[in-house]
This record gives sequence, C-alpha cells and structure tokens, in this order.
Amino acid sequence: MKKSEIRLMGMDELNARLLETRSEYMTLRFQAVSGQLTDTSKLRQMRRLIAKFETIKREKQLEKESEGEA
Repeated sequence: MKKSEIRLMGMDELNARLLETRSEYMTLRFQAVSGQLTDTSKLRQMRRLIAKFETIKREKQLEKESEGEA
C-alpha cells in the first residue's frame, strides 16, 4: 500500500487498518516461530506497513493540533 493511498484514509479507517495489520503481523510471527512461514520477507513488509500507518497517523494528529492553535 502506498503512502498516498494511506493519506486519503480517514482516522477511523486508518486505526482499523492499523489494528488489522498488527494482528496479521502477529499471526505471521507465530507462523515463523513454528516453522510454517516459508516467506520470511512478509514479516519485514508488515513491519514497514505498520510504520507507514503510524507515521501518517502521527502526521494527521500534528496537523489537527496545529489547526487548533491557529
């Protein structure tokens, strides 16, 4: 998922997708530990996607705060 696509999401959708991605990451971690996961690059992709969600979520929070001060 591209950053531009994530930026178009609302905060509710962003939070929902973040929770969904985190639970999927946790499932992948369990599969990796048990030896069921063959493509371990998915772990890195999920971590990076979570980071993108968190970064854009923080950007939106800061933008909202700066609008409140003006």
